[in-house]
Amino acid sequence: MAALESHTNLITSLFNTGLTHAQIASTLQQMNILPCSEMSVRRFCARHELKRKRQLSDQALERAVAGSIYETGPSYGRKFMTGYLSSMGLHAGEGRVGRILRELHQPYHEFRREGARNLNPVPYHVEYMGHKLHLDQNEKLVMFGVTHVLAVDGYSSKIVAHSTMPVKNNLVIYEEIYRPAVMNHGMWDQVRVDHDREFYLCLYMQEKLSQHRRNLSRPPYLQTTSTRNLRVERLWPEVNNRVNYPLKQALVHLLDQEAVSLEDNLTRFCISNLTCQVSQIGLNRVVQSWNAHRIPGRGIPNELSANRCLTEVSEELLPCASVVANMYEQDLGSSLTWVSTFGTDPFSSEEDRIHAEQDFAIDYPDMSLLFNQVVNGDHTPFQDALISLMNVTERYV
Repeated sequence: MAALESHTNLITSLFNTGLTHAQIASTLQQMNILPCSEMSVRRFCARHELKRKRQLSDQALERAVAGSIYETGPSYGRKFMTGYLSSMGLHAGEGRVGRILRELHQPYHEFRREGARNLNPVPYHVEYMGHKLHLDQNEKLVMFGVTHVLAVDGYSSKIVAHSTMPVKNNLVIYEEIYRPAVMNHGMWDQVRVDHDREFYLCLYMQEKLSQHRRNLSRPPYLQTTSTRNLRVERLWPEVNNRVNYPLKQALVHLLDQEAVSLEDNLTRFCISNLTCQVSQIGLNRVVQSWNAHRIPGRGIPNELSANRCLTEVSEELLPCASVVANMYEQDLGSSLTWVSTFGTDPFSSEEDRIHAEQDFAIDYPDMSLLFNQVVNGDHTPFQDALISLMNVTERYV
């Protein structure tokens, strides 16, 4: 300790630059200042009252976490909650966030502990951002007309595109997933999907643009079983717990009470319409949190993706879905389903649709409030909103 006293100004300067105790010790060792273990630096800092300045007071952090719990529900633990706060510009350590989560809502803390699962590591090789792009769909709410699709970079684990749709559809997935992912980031060497048909249009364009990739020695795409599409499969439990299961409980309860019937086309259309909108809010929050949270042993997806190694592609090479669908059908002689709906669209005109949406918005101007309540176990507001939407729709058909 005494040997460090003559270097007080240097250590203080290093500390103020944001270096950790271990990094300060390493720097001093490189300067041949001994002894300077991490523990001796830590004791020196404590003696000289060198403490990190917190960006948020405990009270401010408690308020932020309390508001975020209302928006995200019980499933966000310290890592995901820290990521969610970070995505909103609020930065705090995982330890502080975890302590506040435990203190603010003990039942939710116990819920997370009981639901913890051990994941066995599976070997996975990827060299850089732009090596592999994983696409997959989630159909936990398929019986209610809701399907989620994600695109995840294999190196950084960043979710680079996501969408929610009533029924999985080649044109929608290309337009809302593959096209924006490539336009915003560049061409991946390889796209990985399962053996389902909804990715055919994406694979068609991936092969058509294969000469624009960084590494031409790899096949432009690979179809595998779902269990081997690991980077994106890993995310679905997070989405299910934080978005799908709370909504599914609310909808199943309505079916059990025979308050709605999926045999009715208007009911199917309204259930799909409302649930897609509400679940998209939850999915957006999961994506923001995931991309900003720290993955143990790897880092933060947003930061890992900063140094991407993708070849940029001009917008002219990525036409809209209708143009690509025509190219696909002409080149391959196969037909695609251009529009997929859940139930039958009951509106005879666009004017009727607009009037119905305006009437519904008077009573429910903010869909995020419905998600906030259902994810915290209060199903009634979402269920009431669905019944209201069905009644409003009936007036205009």
